[in-house]
Amino acid sequence: MVRRVDLEGWHMSSGAWAGAAVATVTAAYALGSRRLSSTPLSSAIVFVGCGVLLGPAVLGVIDLQQDAAPIVALLEATLALVLFTDAMAVRRQDLRTGGFLPGRLLGIGLPLNIGAGWLLAWPLLPGLTMWELALVGAILAPTDAALGKTAMSHPRVPALVRHGLNVESGLNDGMVLPFFILFLAAIPGTHYAQEGAEGVFWRALVLSTAIGLLIGWLGGRLLQWSRARGWVEQEWRQVFPLAVAAGAYELAVVTDGSGFIAAWVAGFACGFALRHSPVAGEQEHAARTGEFTETLGGLLAAISLLVFGAVLLGPALEHLSWRLVLYAVLSLTVVRMLPVILALAGSGLRPYTVAYIGWFGPRGLASVVLALLVVEEPVPGVELVGRVVAITVGLSVLLHGVSAVPLAERYGRWHEKAAAANPDLREGTPVPEPPARRGLGLPDRPET
Repeated sequence: MVRRVDLEGWHMSSGAWAGAAVATVTAAYALGSRRLSSTPLSSAIVFVGCGVLLGPAVLGVIDLQQDAAPIVALLEATLALVLFTDAMAVRRQDLRTGGFLPGRLLGIGLPLNIGAGWLLAWPLLPGLTMWELALVGAILAPTDAALGKTAMSHPRVPALVRHGLNVESGLNDGMVLPFFILFLAAIPGTHYAQEGAEGVFWRALVLSTAIGLLIGWLGGRLLQWSRARGWVEQEWRQVFPLAVAAGAYELAVVTDGSGFIAAWVAGFACGFALRHSPVAGEQEHAARTGEFTETLGGLLAAISLLVFGAVLLGPALEHLSWRLVLYAVLSLTVVRMLPVILALAGSGLRPYTVAYIGWFGPRGLASVVLALLVVEEPVPGVELVGRVVAITVGLSVLLHGVSAVPLAERYGRWHEKAAAANPDLREGTPVPEPPARRGLGLPDRPET
């Protein structure tokens, strides 16, 4: 009995130290965030680097084996919240005006990206089954706007390109979920495989989508109805989307569906219901309703990157091989850029623009969470899948973080000269800017 009490006390102490370490890193970065914003050290680099130091590879303060439940809960909640807020911010006109760019990137580029990642993994990652290789391609397909915020929001970058990259990164993480679930269901021994193909289709895809539509639309209409009568305080209006996202996620989980798909669809439905209102000024209120939720999602994403550095990247660095490094490099270049080139063929965009769009496809939170979900499954190849995803995301955080500011400046200067010489430049197509999003972004760069 004494021995068990000692172990429980030790685990509680370990968890407390981990929490204190995370709080210290977050506070320290917040205090120096403005100063660091003018350096190559993006917030993503800082948080991931601190995570490696705090993980079992160095200090051992954060350990997946000791703190698995809270770590998984944190990452899952963060991804669900980010999926909801990203979808909530997408407007129908985003896909109509200048929509050829995100439409091509999502409709053509995303499937090609998954397929290219799958094929490339075949010779470089021996030992994995066909469906495990497919999982690698799907996990590393979605991009993360937060890690490339400067490249996607720099004022010198043409609005068409900013708009296209933001819409792509806001939608591709949700669009890749059905591929991920179907590939995971094809691997014997996984949770989804036990349900069978028919069960996965109806519960994870159809039922979860229906739950998301119902909860999101109903939540948006109820908030709209309450605001029209002056019943809801501004502070609680900001909190309400959290409840909608959590409700959709949890209801899908208890029905053995996909909480992530439900949260993503709920974001679309809630945003649509809020924007399509007879109440005057509802467009502006719809944009402001998600500010707190987006800020909280950004904070949780930063902490999740720290946890990623500790539990996935740090251990993966101890098992580096030339195959893992080569796959990571090719995933960030060939696997991303070749599908972009094919998707944008005939679009009228200049090669400089296509190269810029192709390079800024950073991998981030969605890949981390999906990889962790795979690592939790009792199948033989999960460790290798986790390592290759960790190395790829870690390399993306470093390379995209360091290159964001100089490449955005350089591309912006090129566009200004090209637009002056050719007023009909396709990159100069006017695109209406979405309402200002004030959430906490990564990396934190000043918009000059």
